[in-house]
Amino acid sequence: MARYIAKRVVLMAITLFLIITISFFVMHSMPGNFIQNNKLPADVKKAMLDKYHLNDPLTTQYGYFIRDFARGDFGISLVIQPKVPVNEVLATKIPVSMQLNIFSLIFTMPIAMILGIWAAIRKNKIDDQIISILIILFISVPSFVYASLMQYYLAFKLGWFPIITEVGTKLTWSKFYSMILPILALSFGSIAGVARYTRAELTEALNSEYMLLAKSKGLSQVQSTVRHALRNSFIPLANIIIPMFLQIMGGSLVIERIFSIPGMGNIMVDAINAYDFPLAIGVLFWFSLLSLVTILIVDLSYGIIDPRIRLGGRD
Repeated sequence: MARYIAKRVVLMAITLFLIITISFFVMHSMPGNFIQNNKLPADVKKAMLDKYHLNDPLTTQYGYFIRDFARGDFGISLVIQPKVPVNEVLATKIPVSMQLNIFSLIFTMPIAMILGIWAAIRKNKIDDQIISILIILFISVPSFVYASLMQYYLAFKLGWFPIITEVGTKLTWSKFYSMILPILALSFGSIAGVARYTRAELTEALNSEYMLLAKSKGLSQVQSTVRHALRNSFIPLANIIIPMFLQIMGGSLVIERIFSIPGMGNIMVDAINAYDFPLAIGVLFWFSLLSLVTILIVDLSYGIIDPRIRLGGRD
């Protein structure tokens, strides 16, 4: 196990390095810079570009970046929050995004599993058909459409919810209440995906031979379903937790923009538009790190869910 974890950590470090390197060259190859629209004298612009090494060759700029990155320093924000270290900016943004993503995940899992289990048990009946229609609807419509509709009708027209999310990293009831619509918008697609997968896996488990054996031993339908079918159908379910959580994180880029949530997704869009590359790369690094850590945690959890899996023996 320890060897496997060490191997995965090394691969994570290499992956992060490649992501940051590619992002650096792609962003710095874009035409323009962060002062191109400022009405400053030419000599002042040149001095600012020299200060941040933007007049140097791209490889030289990359060398300065790697030197600072090795110390955990992404530099300072050039436009969004001028002269404020990127790490300080992100320290106020990461908690906001994580609150949104975690609440969406917490809301998604029980609702999706209940719908999937009920649809499998009531297969080919009216309940199953209604749930299947909802699943198709949730998957087909993008999250930003739900976000825009709910913001317009439930927040603007009816006034049931705030139009924009409350600012701040501290979680209070008023802030949570203002996050309900973004959480719902982020969750619909994930609920549909997990519910469909749960239904398929549980349906297969209910028709398996060990279910017939359990019933022949005198177990009722409920007992055999809970003791055998559910547990066996939940093992493959772990495979979709990774893409589901990454889908939520990716969707939050748009949802944060719509609801003016001061999180990483919103500030990343602002940073790229403003050519604030140190801040944009810092946000991308943390998005990538959180994604890779999530993948590792779920992968390690396989051994807990299914003892037959031996992570230490993997190549």
